[in-house]
Amino acid sequence: MPKPSATVLPPPAVRKLPRLLSYVPTLNPHLYEPRAQRPVRAKMRELQRDTQVMPHSHPWAQMAISTGGVIRLTTDHATYIVPPSRAVWVPPGLPHAVTMVETARLYTLYFLPARDGGGAQAEWMDQPAWQQCRVLQASELLRALVQELSTDSDAGPPLSPQALQREHHLSALVCDELRRAQVMRLGIGLPRDKRLQHLCEAVLDAPTRHASLEEWALDTGASLRTVARLFRSELGCTFTQWRQQVVLAHAVALAARQMPIAHIAAELNYTPSAFSAMVRRSVGMTAAAFLGQHRLAPDTA
Repeated sequence: MPKPSATVLPPPAVRKLPRLLSYVPTLNPHLYEPRAQRPVRAKMRELQRDTQVMPHSHPWAQMAISTGGVIRLTTDHATYIVPPSRAVWVPPGLPHAVTMVETARLYTLYFLPARDGGGAQAEWMDQPAWQQCRVLQASELLRALVQELSTDSDAGPPLSPQALQREHHLSALVCDELRRAQVMRLGIGLPRDKRLQHLCEAVLDAPTRHASLEEWALDTGASLRTVARLFRSELGCTFTQWRQQVVLAHAVALAARQMPIAHIAAELNYTPSAFSAMVRRSVGMTAAAFLGQHRLAPDTA
């Protein structure tokens, strides 16, 4: 029996979501391990909404991208809500879990670091910017390349020389597209304090449930002053600033359903103009550009 290369961790005890999650293990990661001959590997699985791939880690880098649905990738310190128009990068060795916000086909790409045999073509992964999770704008070319990569495991027959050469070409293009991709500020910090964890998970699940921090704090058993202090000490920002990041992430998920910007704003308890102003203030882009809806009329942006 080959020894699995991934480390499977127990499900997080502090995550309490209103909807019931079903947990599934990683899909035989040792059968997709990237090696010098095949430094980029791909696998695919179709998963239903509210399914979580249990927390795990592996010694190689990873990119996750879905077709047709929103996913949420969570680490110990942050969570990332990722629609099909984006991809999320995970550096080697970082424990993470992937939750299906919507039913989707999940593609996972594994990348062999240069130090482990990936060669000079993988040296870009050693740069500091790639040593942390980041959400990337996924171009149409990147999405097409991902779906063209072989998702056969090592349990099957080896690739033919022609198929192996094709995979090398596709892999090189994938890496080039990743390096060129625009970084999107969609990461949401998560605290260590259990009281704040409970509050943050509630906001992540339904950011419009309460209008003020005072109302949210009632569910934690802590005073308003204590909760406000915890946000600053644990997350380095105010509750309002943190909640805006949650709102932006939810807006991206709603936009993935082809929802007009005016409807997205209303869903998140904003007027269209207030929503547009918040987006521009937060990310320095128009709402249409941030949500990938460039073809909408200017007055909806």
